[in-house]
Order: sequence, then C-alpha cells, then structure tokens
Amino acid sequence: MFEVEPVEKKRPQGRPATVDKTFRAFDPHQVLLLPPSLDEWLPEDHLARFVADLVDDVLDLGPVLADYTEKRGYPPYDPRLMVRLLIYGYTTGIRSSRAIERKCADDVAFRFLAADQAPDFRSIARFRRRHLDALAGLFLQSLHLAQKLGMVRLGRVALDGTKLEASASKHKAMSYGRLTEKEERVEAEIAELEAKAAALLAEAEATDTAEDEAFGADGKDVDLPAELDRREKRLAKLQAARAQIEAEAADKARAHAEDKERRRQERAHAADEQAVTDAGEKAAAKARPKPKAQANFTDPDSRIMKNSDGAYIQAYNAQAVVDDKHQVITAADVTTNPSDALNYTTMLDQSAHNTGAHARQALLDAGYCSEANLEAAKKRQLSCGTDTFMATGRLKHDEQVPPAPRGRIPKDATLKERMARKLRTKPGKAAYSRRKAIVEPIFGQIMTCQNGRRLLLRGENGARGEWRLLAACHNLRKIFRHAGMAGLTALTG
Repeated sequence: MFEVEPVEKKRPQGRPATVDKTFRAFDPHQVLLLPPSLDEWLPEDHLARFVADLVDDVLDLGPVLADYTEKRGYPPYDPRLMVRLLIYGYTTGIRSSRAIERKCADDVAFRFLAADQAPDFRSIARFRRRHLDALAGLFLQSLHLAQKLGMVRLGRVALDGTKLEASASKHKAMSYGRLTEKEERVEAEIAELEAKAAALLAEAEATDTAEDEAFGADGKDVDLPAELDRREKRLAKLQAARAQIEAEAADKARAHAEDKERRRQERAHAADEQAVTDAGEKAAAKARPKPKAQANFTDPDSRIMKNSDGAYIQAYNAQAVVDDKHQVITAADVTTNPSDALNYTTMLDQSAHNTGAHARQALLDAGYCSEANLEAAKKRQLSCGTDTFMATGRLKHDEQVPPAPRGRIPKDATLKERMARKLRTKPGKAAYSRRKAIVEPIFGQIMTCQNGRRLLLRGENGARGEWRLLAACHNLRKIFRHAGMAGLTALTG
C-alpha cells in the first residue's frame, strides 16, 4: 500500500561486530567435562601451597589435637584445616573470622587450603579462642624452623616496642576521680529508688483494691525493680573498675618499695627478705591511685597509651626481639605498661631461652634507658657476654651524634655517661646505626602486610596470644621468602 524504505537490521546489544580475527574459545555456560582439581588452581610456588605442606608435614599440632577428648557430639572440622586458614589469613592480613569465611567462597587460595569446605565464622572464632595458647606456641616452632635453616645468627639483635590498638574504645574508659563521683551518684540513686519502692509497697498494702482497678491485677505504675537492677549492675561495674585501679596502685607501690629496700640492703651488704616484704606491704597499704588513673569497661586489661604519632589510644605495648641476619623474631610478648624500660631484662632472657644462646650485641632506643637497665646491661655483659648499645637520649631530626671525647673515661663517670660515650665511638655508631634497619621494618610489615595494627581478642592473655601468632606468621613468611618449598623439603627430608 505505502512505500517504506528498508531499515537495516540491528544487531543485539552486547554482541561484538564480526571481525576478521580468531579468538580463543569462550563459553561462560560450558559445563566442565572433567571434575575440577583444586591442586591445579594455584602455581607451584604459591604461599598457600607452602602453608598446606607446613601444616601437614612440619608443624606439631599435638597441643591442638590433645584438646579433643570427647567422643560424643557432631564431628568438628579437622584442626589441620582450621590451622591452615588461620596461618594463611594472619600471614596475608585476613584475620577476621567473618572475612576468612567469605574468602573460603571467593578466594582460590583459601578454597585450596580448606579443600573446598566452608567453615562458618563462629567455628573459626571458637577454634581460635579455644586453642589460642597452642596457636601462640607456633611462634616457637617457627623460630626453631628458622634456626634449622640457618636464618638466625644471634650476632646482633634489636629490641623495641610498638603500641597495638586494643579491641576497645578509649571513650569507654573512666578515670579514678570520675569513678568515685559516679559511684557515689549511683549509690544515691539506688537509695532513692529503694526508698521510693518501700513507700510504694507500704502504700500498696493499704490500697490494693484501688490499684487493681486503676492498673489491673498484674500492672505496675513504675517498673522500679528493673530500674534498681540496671543501676545495681552499673554500680557493680563501677566498683570493679575502682577496685582494679586501687589494686594496680598497690602493686606498683609494693614493687617500688621492695626494689628500693633490696637496693638499700645491697649497699649495706645485708640480706633480709622479711624486711623487703614488710616494706612492700607497708607501701601497698598507704598507696592511693592518682585521680587520672583509668580503667576501661570493654577491655579492663588495656591501657590508654601514646603511640608514635603522639595520639592517645586504648592499647597494649607489644615487644619484639629481632635477629639481624634475616629479621626473624626471637622473642615476642605483650605488656600493659606504656613504658618500654621494664622489658629490657625479660625480653632478652626470653630470646636466650627460645634460641638457646645469648646474642653478642643488643641494640635499644632511648625508651629503655634507666639506671636499673644500665646496671643490668653491665651485669649481662659480664655474665652472658651480651654487649648492650642503649641510647641515652633522643636526637632531633637530622641531628648527628657528636664524636667521643679523647682521653680516658673519668673514674667518677656515671653509667649513663659511660653508655653515651660508648655510642659516640666509631664501633658504637656503626653498631647502633643498624637498630632501625633491624627492628622497625618488622613492625611496618606486621602492621601493613598482616593488618596487625589492631588486635581482635580482648584481655592481656588474648592480646599476647594474638601478637605471638602474628610473630609466628611473620617468621613463616620470612622462611617462605628465604627457602621456599625447597626449605620444607630440607626440613622433612
């Protein structure tokens, strides 16, 4: 009827135009002709393969398996599977149990390690909490593996600390002065509510019939029992926090008095342990917390500390001793004291216990400098042969260490003056200049590569176990980078 111009037929959207080129076959809907093999999904030198062989053939999982004594109940996941996931997760920065659960579905490496199983986050979290001590024990196993591979020399070690954010907000902390005021206020509120409840009960005895008509047989005008219960629970938390602060103040005063008495007896060439105990108890009885001393309601063991950026955070003080040769961690611990000075002796002793030998040199920054540590360094050199290089003060940016004065050391020079002079000598400068290159990259690698800036577990024991698990995974990563799969073959062969 009508003339219509022909219209060119449109191609369906999304379909490529015909080109004179041959592409590789691609069919998203093609069914696999053969069952897939998880073993073919990863390269031969992948970290996940290293972790799998490590858990299956090298690590001792006896402490984990020893905890399974109950024969009844639904079969749990194989401990090897869970340890594989946790080691690989903590090595690659995937530490959250929910994140690990998601990775078991989305990530090829996690699916390979889990043999295509998918444990839920509750199972992962419960396993980590239940076997935390055994998982922290992997740190010693990783250190011994590094020693067998010749990666630990103990010629020179560096000790340092870093602040790890606790799984708690600093806004959930309260000072001792405010605790006392808040406790008095809550006690007054409880007394007021109790008086009001007593008055209502007395009135109710005379007006039961009238109240039943007004509010019903089971009704109440005011839910006083619930209000009382809420405030009593709040009061119990306040009292527990106050008791914690008072106990810490007493312990600190006791330790200081006992140390002071022991040093007095050493100067007098006497030894009376009972006098030491009496001095400590007397000081503890008189101790009173500072008004600004704080306790946290979420994680009572954590403390407000100043980090390297100058910010105050709710944290733990993580300590590490690192060997110079391959940056292997030889000792790891967590304390609740912001100061590093209390950890000099304990950390170097732990390193010697873990490795079976004392280091020839120990490098420490000014945070460890104290009269007690300088005296301990002098004794350690005589007894263990460890030569300590301890900074006596902080240098300004780009400030150079002045050269050592010529001539003999004055006889009346203090231990601090002698240490400062020692660091100004050429050997002292050369040794101490290695400190930053040994220990500080370790903290950077754990914070960034392993996402270890913030702890997931609460309490001092939980923080210590997680820090040692992070240290173990750091050492295992060093072993993988240094020796690879061949290193495992050498250990198992």
